Amino acid sequence: MSTLNIVALSLFAFAWVLYEPLLTAFGKRRGGVLNTDLAVIRIAWMENMTSREARLMDGQLLGQTLNSCSFFASSNLILIAAAAGALFGGQQTFASLSALEVVHTSTRLLFELQLALVVACLARGLLDFIWAIRQINYCLAAVGATPDPLAEDQRASYGAVLARLLNPALGSFSAGVRGYYFALAAAAWLFGPWTFMAATVGAVGLLLWRQRWSTAALAIQDFRKLIQR
Repeated sequence: MSTLNIVALSLFAFAWVLYEPLLTAFGKRRGGVLNTDLAVIRIAWMENMTSREARLMDGQLLGQTLNSCSFFASSNLILIAAAAGALFGGQQTFASLSALEVVHTSTRLLFELQLALVVACLARGLLDFIWAIRQINYCLAAVGATPDPLAEDQRASYGAVLARLLNPALGSFSAGVRGYYFALAAAAWLFGPWTFMAATVGAVGLLLWRQRWSTAALAIQDFRKLIQR
């Protein structure tokens, strides 16, 4: 593998591994990050849920979230099967793709490494979706077990504990969705190391923009300020 390919792979690994920890640290220190603001909003949601006599709406919202996780997990599994099928397709798959002018893969080993990276990104995302589904089920059980009526002095405590279940669950869901961005960047390696590096930087830039400066992120920032007044 050439030096340029090694540099491109190193850049991708750095971005893939360190993106979430750095984003979390930045959000805690500076604020104004979508994931951090949503964590605060979910705490408020769970606290408000404990004060409601009818919690049907909360159950429906959690159920919808669970359905979304299941949908993405199923879709991810199909993509993994497709990518793995190409990876294990043998010499014929390698010869077919190598014949394309836009594909830059010098050896079969490099080609297999490129596809393996795509499969790894998708597999990591699948594990995140599965873990999100399990945690949401835990949260549903806890919501169902929350006493009704609940004493006013207990609502904040119950809401905080429920948020400690819900926030990691939806954090895992976000990580699974983020896996699609990195899987697309990994697939760009097939078109050469320069394209790979550009796609990696582009994926990270798009994720950061959506976390910090998108219309949704700005609206969530304003909503957090409203509930914290």
